[in-house]
Amino acid sequence: MTCVMCSKAVTSAISKMPGVYSIHVNLISETAEVIFNPTVVTVKDIGDRINSIGYEYMGIHDNNSINNNIIEEKHNQNLRKKLHRIIVGFFFSAILMYLMFSNFNFNGNESYIQLAITILPFIYVCSPIIISGINSIKHHNLNMDVMYTLGIGISFIASLLSTFGLLGESHFMLYDTSIMLGSFLMLGKYLEDRAKSKTSDSINKLVELKATEATIEKTINEKTITETVDINKVLKGNIVVIKPGEKIPLDGQIIEGKSYVDESLVTGESTPIEKNVGDVVIGGSINKDGTFKFKVTNTGDKTVLSQIISMVQDAQNSSPPIQKLADKVITYFIPGILTIAVICFIIWYVIYGSPLLYSLSIFISIVVVACPCALGLAIPTALTVGVGLAAKNGILIKDGQTLEVSQQITHVLLDKTGTITVGQPVLSNIINYSTESDEEVLMIARSIEQYSQHPIAQALFNNQKKNEFELYDVDEFENISGKGVQATINNRDYIIGNKKILNDNNVPIPENILKDFENEELNMKTSIILADNKNIIAILSVSDVIKENSKKAIDQLHKMNIKTTMISGDNKNTSSIVAKQVGISNVVSEVLPQEKLDYVKKLQSEGEIVAFIGDGINDAPSLTKSNVGIAIGTGTDVAIESGDIILINGDLLNAVASIQISRKTMSRVRLNLFWAFAYNVVLIPIAAGALIPWNILFRPEYSALAMALSSVTVITLSLLLRSYVPEIFRE
Repeated sequence: MTCVMCSKAVTSAISKMPGVYSIHVNLISETAEVIFNPTVVTVKDIGDRINSIGYEYMGIHDNNSINNNIIEEKHNQNLRKKLHRIIVGFFFSAILMYLMFSNFNFNGNESYIQLAITILPFIYVCSPIIISGINSIKHHNLNMDVMYTLGIGISFIASLLSTFGLLGESHFMLYDTSIMLGSFLMLGKYLEDRAKSKTSDSINKLVELKATEATIEKTINEKTITETVDINKVLKGNIVVIKPGEKIPLDGQIIEGKSYVDESLVTGESTPIEKNVGDVVIGGSINKDGTFKFKVTNTGDKTVLSQIISMVQDAQNSSPPIQKLADKVITYFIPGILTIAVICFIIWYVIYGSPLLYSLSIFISIVVVACPCALGLAIPTALTVGVGLAAKNGILIKDGQTLEVSQQITHVLLDKTGTITVGQPVLSNIINYSTESDEEVLMIARSIEQYSQHPIAQALFNNQKKNEFELYDVDEFENISGKGVQATINNRDYIIGNKKILNDNNVPIPENILKDFENEELNMKTSIILADNKNIIAILSVSDVIKENSKKAIDQLHKMNIKTTMISGDNKNTSSIVAKQVGISNVVSEVLPQEKLDYVKKLQSEGEIVAFIGDGINDAPSLTKSNVGIAIGTGTDVAIESGDIILINGDLLNAVASIQISRKTMSRVRLNLFWAFAYNVVLIPIAAGALIPWNILFRPEYSALAMALSSVTVITLSLLLRSYVPEIFRE
């Protein structure tokens, strides 16, 4: 059964090989990441070494390889073999127990008949465990397979010696115990392997998003054709054709057509997103209804999906600081248990004068029930599920340490632009002084501004493509630097810009309009004035709007007793207005990146556990220095190195969710550790004979069942974490 001791055995054996630089074993996915020199040692050599210490090398795991299907099939075959051994073991155990408690008279040959019934099923059921234990002994590795081999071997050999009268009385047989013990151990392996595979469902689902083929467009003899090819043969710059309902195979940019694309399994965004020419598409997302072509921009491990899978796997392979405590306990656990088992055997056999097989039964029960597998699984199973749960919600957590620290956050610093606000100004208000409708006024303004490259012009189109809007034909367009633009529509002259361009054209600004203009600026809006050559028609204002969920996220942080501060390089007035709208009372404004970093250090010196939420560019120093850096990402830029947590869709709700998931995961880790220790604390004394005064003997097969149940309990508790919905998403 897999445990921390087993991962240490593989690590120890492989790391000692010439040419191997490093190895990290993932307890849950049963994979090892090995960095080695292929001129010194080969993959086959590493596989052979793994096989030689009692484990099975199943092949190379690669997120972009169909070899994973072969590995999965081998895993399923192993599960089926275990199941067959379990069925055979319990079937013959039942026969042996029936014979033991029946009144059949075999003329004193009962023990020989039991041996004849036991021998073949015993070899079939228990040989994998015994072989693994012997290999571990050969490599001087004291792990649980050695303990199991000791328990099974003692019970069988003692029964065998007793059968031939070499231990005196032979009526006290342990044949049923030895085969049932092996059956329960195999049952534990089977249940654990099945449960562990479910803890990595998030990774499996991400890998399943990868397409295996792509339809590319090619030109042969001046004729355009399409061809379906293996995904690994697609090159950057190839044109890929996507039809309704198809999976988008790689990252790219649309060059023809449009559609709605479901990116939920990549970004966590549930609503399909409209995609037009020039828009970016992400490999692994699903095309809903339209047909389009896109030019490939990323292939292989450079795609967004591959980056996400790698980051999630790296996080699941990492260990939080609390794991060091568990590892230290386990290091001394097995020698301690063996000592206890030997002492108890001596007490029962020497001091109390109990029969040898009776005392051996107690020894075996202690050795088996004390298995630290549950302790070894308590942390990595919860970590794997927690990181996968976060990824499902568009949150990438880089390592186990981030999970552990995030639960302790006391103060969150938030950048303003691009974090609390969208980061791109859009049309926010029209003050109309004419008899025309707002729609007509906006159409006139957009028609003129379509020829301008000024950021305000783009904001009037809400940062969308200008050719998607219905616009008037424009004549005599002229850009006047620093002031605005002027043009003619339907023989009517218009000007649009700041107060200077109106003054140059002798257009008066009434007092009420001037007051409205100033009020807009006070409300952190940038305004332009639309006029003809006589009168002002309207004021149009653009602003960097606050993200839809910013206030809700910050309110939730306050409910969690986490302090918040907005820290921005923007001016005091604008920063204060934004902070007030989202419910932040503490504002630090007009600061440079270095000053943001200094503020992080100041809070940390006061004992605060600080999280910094920023866009990962100007905020990189603060993201790196803070206890937890939460970087605002986008669907095409997920590998922001300065962040410990990446929010793929940039939603602040996910920042809150990441803290809540961290708290829930670490809470489940503590619960798992409690149950892992509880089984041992309660059952070791019982196995040692604490209930014998009440005529209750905890037989070895019961110990094997309890040991299996302890591991299954811990894994099940971790699996229940998959159904957790962060509180922020319940409102």
